[in-house]
Amino acid sequence: MPISANQERATLPGSVALLLAPALLLAPVLLFALVTWQVAADGPLVRLDERLSRVLVNPDRFSELLADLGNIPVAVPVLALALGYVAVRGRRAGADRWWLPVAAAALLMALVPALIVPLKALVARPGTPAEPPGTGYYPSGHTATATIAYGCATLLLFPWLRTAMARRALIILCAALVLGASYGLVRRGYHWPLDVVGSWCLCAVLLTSLWLFLRRATAPDRPRCPALGPDPHGSP
Repeated sequence: MPISANQERATLPGSVALLLAPALLLAPVLLFALVTWQVAADGPLVRLDERLSRVLVNPDRFSELLADLGNIPVAVPVLALALGYVAVRGRRAGADRWWLPVAAAALLMALVPALIVPLKALVARPGTPAEPPGTGYYPSGHTATATIAYGCATLLLFPWLRTAMARRALIILCAALVLGASYGLVRRGYHWPLDVVGSWCLCAVLLTSLWLFLRRATAPDRPRCPALGPDPHGSP
């Protein structure tokens, strides 16, 4: 059966994105490796990072509220509400394996401390002058919590939104929450800027992997073309 022009246009963005998937994964992996190496080796990027931090740090109530967007009691309940909504919608719609996106996102959220905590111990980066003496600030756990929680919620809610305006609003809201939390952590002095960048890179890999998995796991089966056989009416 021929594909309509509207259907073809709808499949093009997804197809292009899949072709770009290796780059979407490779770029943050390389950047994460570079930043981690510089932080661990106390390289030139660390000097720039410290200078930038001195310019940005200015603890106040607003920056503290923004940083709280990365707290587990704030970010994880938002994800839980999104997971519950998607699970109910999927089950009511009779979707095949409606539970799979919910389970995958919940598992990814649970993996965040399992990835971040060993990296903190391995790199053992000291905190900013605004923090008490200690190590374990790279990468930022609060940034990772915010990025994965709000990012997973966006990926799961996106297919259920009917209008382009609603989808754009969801993406903008997700970006605002993640960037707000990240800025608050740096402005308040809880983290160096590179702590945040490192978490962004790590989470970009995780969210891209989740997106690719969900596209493959929930994609509908392609209809099979019927085999060509003799015309039952006997026409040539």
